[in-house]
This record gives sequence, structure tokens and C-alpha cells, in this order.
Amino acid sequence: METERVTEFPLSHLDRRPRKRARLGWDVPQAPKAQVGMLCGQEIGNFSSFASLNAPSDQNCSSLFLKGVSRNGSPPRREDDKDGHYMFELGENLTSRCVEYKIQSKMGEGTFGQVLECWDREKKEMVAIKIVRGIKKYREAAMIEIEVLQQLGKHDKNGNRCVQLRNWFDYRNHICIVFEKLGPSLYDFLRKNNYRSFPIDLVLMHDLHMIHTDLKPENILLISSDYVKVPDYKSSSRSPKDSSYFKRVPKSSAIKVIDFGSTTYERQDQTYIVSTRHYRAPEVILGLGWSYPCDIWSVGCILVELCTGEALFQTHENLEHLAMMERVLGPIPQHMLKRVERPAEKYVRKGRLDWPEGATSRESIKAVQKLHRLQNLVMQHVDHSAGDLIHLLQGLLRYEPSERMTAREALRHPFLSRDHFRR
Repeated sequence: METERVTEFPLSHLDRRPRKRARLGWDVPQAPKAQVGMLCGQEIGNFSSFASLNAPSDQNCSSLFLKGVSRNGSPPRREDDKDGHYMFELGENLTSRCVEYKIQSKMGEGTFGQVLECWDREKKEMVAIKIVRGIKKYREAAMIEIEVLQQLGKHDKNGNRCVQLRNWFDYRNHICIVFEKLGPSLYDFLRKNNYRSFPIDLVLMHDLHMIHTDLKPENILLISSDYVKVPDYKSSSRSPKDSSYFKRVPKSSAIKVIDFGSTTYERQDQTYIVSTRHYRAPEVILGLGWSYPCDIWSVGCILVELCTGEALFQTHENLEHLAMMERVLGPIPQHMLKRVERPAEKYVRKGRLDWPEGATSRESIKAVQKLHRLQNLVMQHVDHSAGDLIHLLQGLLRYEPSERMTAREALRHPFLSRDHFRR
């Protein structure tokens, strides 16, 4: 059995997976307008009001300042690029109040900014630093993410659930958030595994009245980069001499959730668009209001993707997306369609989904028709316990949010029990 170690940490929010149709600009989640502007009763625009958001300080901070913080000198000041991204060179330092981080490599870039791999000179370890664009709305969203991470950290004592916040600081108009360094995202692992599947256990933290709103394989990271290569017996047409005959299996399935920039607290009448397209719940598309169940729907989509190796709903258009749901899961309940108002009412006609009449193209109709029912889809890829997995997915992917499984109910399901993973 061959053992390899992945050395990179590809924490990228850019989606490069091959899709039938490209993801378009409106599918990228925007900074959440409903939560920006107020946090715990304080105005976000004035960052000095965040008295509770104290960055960790080092014991020897004063002595460091007396001796001079920068061992190697601060990098020269440069203008940000046209999009507000911080401009840097490898080997330079990022300096907080009393800690220096040496930039080793760029690990990813997204709407929010960049993620850099850095060496923490004080603790002698590698970390990942999220450098947020120097634009007001992204700085505000970053402060929300810090507050959420601190709240999660208080309740995740052992650090087993969510990525750990090490530090944060404001550097040259850029909020810098320092995280523990983890392994690759589930999406990157799937991509390097030629989109072949592996099982995973997943945990949410809705008990804290928080809704992540952007769960997807890119935002769930393996703690370790280590994996082994094992024969893929379903690839019977391939020779053992062919590298694609083997598939990768993580040595550990331990994971952590990242990217809490879109996280919001429970409140009524939340109707703005959340979630990345492929993991977006029907109530979000139909404008019916959303809460915790929208995260559960995303989990269901992720589990199907891990089972099959491909995104369940590969689409970029709302009506087509809803038609795909009906193809896989059956008709959307009429009582939900009757509640639809503008602008989603155009997707409904005479009490049912306006499909295929409302399709934008013949290609769109074909994309829907080629999908299989959920049961058939799972049974193509699962050799044992298919019944348990189908039952779990049916609970996670119920149309009516109030009837959808809760996170706690899902964790008690036989498919996610310890006994199941020992078999």
C-alpha cells in the first residue's frame, strides 16, 4: 500500500471543478447585508467599539516592543491592487502587536481576500492567515467572522469542530485572521481523487443559534493531509499499472468547518440569498424565508457529492435548479409553491413548477432529464448500508424546512453511528 503526503494547503474559494455550465458571478455569495452594520448592539463601522473582540496578546509583548518588534524590518509600503488585495512578496513579514509572521506561500484567493501560509516566529509553527481586502464591507464581514469564531471557540473546548482562531490584527488597513493550519478541503481532496467518493462524519453547532449559510466541500477541511492509495475495484477496466486504478483514502476522516464570514444569528424573516448555488435550499430560492434547515440541506448535498464524487445539482439557474430537485426528490409541495411571491413567482404556473415550459433551452431540459432519483443515484455508488444512507439523505433533503432533520437528529442516525463506521 503506497503512502503519500500532500504538502499544500489549498484553501481556495475559487471553484475550478469541471461543470456542465460555468458558475456565474451571481452565484458567488456576497457579504451578508442583513447582518453588516450591527453586532451585539454596536456599530461595526467604528472598529474601536469592538471591545469584546480582543486579539490574543503575548506575555512578552512589552519586552518585544522595548527591543523593537521587527527582527527583519517591515516590508515597504505598497498600494493595494485595484480590488483592494494586499500586495506582498514571499519572505516578508506580517506584524501584529508583538508577533511576526513570515510569509511562506499563497494558499488561496477568493472574494474576501487571500490566504497565506506563514511561519509564526513566536510559536515556531506554520499558520494560515486570511488577509481581508481593504474595503469597508469586507472589513465589516471579517469582524463578524472573528466574533463568531470567538463564540464558537468558547463552546468548542477541545477544538474538534471548527477551525481554531489563533490571533487577529489590523495591518495596513487589512484585517488579518490567523488560523491553525489544516489539511485540504473536501473539494480539493475529491478533485485530486478524480472525483471518487469517500465517507465522512459531519457535525454542526446549531445549539449556539448560529447558521453557517455557506456549507460546501470547500469550507470543510480535513485536519490531516495524509492519505493512502488503495485499489479502486470499481475501476475494473483499468490496469494496476495505471495510476488511476488507485484511489486516495484519508488516513483520518477528522474534519473542521471553516469560513464563518457569512454566519448569522437566528432571526425571523431572513429572505436574502445565501449559500453557494449547488448547496442552496429550495426555501432560499423560492424566497420563503430560511433558518437552520438551510444548513441541513447543504449537508445533504455534500453527503451525496461525497458518495458519488460529483455535485448533486450542477446548475446556474433557479428554475432549472428547482426542476433538478423535483427530478431527484419528487414534486415540490404545492403549499410551498402557493406561498411564493415576487421575484420567485415566475417559476410557478397554475400551482406547479413551470417546467419544462419555462426552460431557457433544450440543453437545460436534457441536463434535468439525465438525473436519477435519489435512491438509484446512491445505489450506484454504495455497496453496503445503502438503505441507511438513503434514509438519512431523505431526511436531510426534505423540501419543507420544518420537516427536515435537525443536526442533532442526523447525528443520532444509524448511518452516522460509530458502529456503522466500524463495519
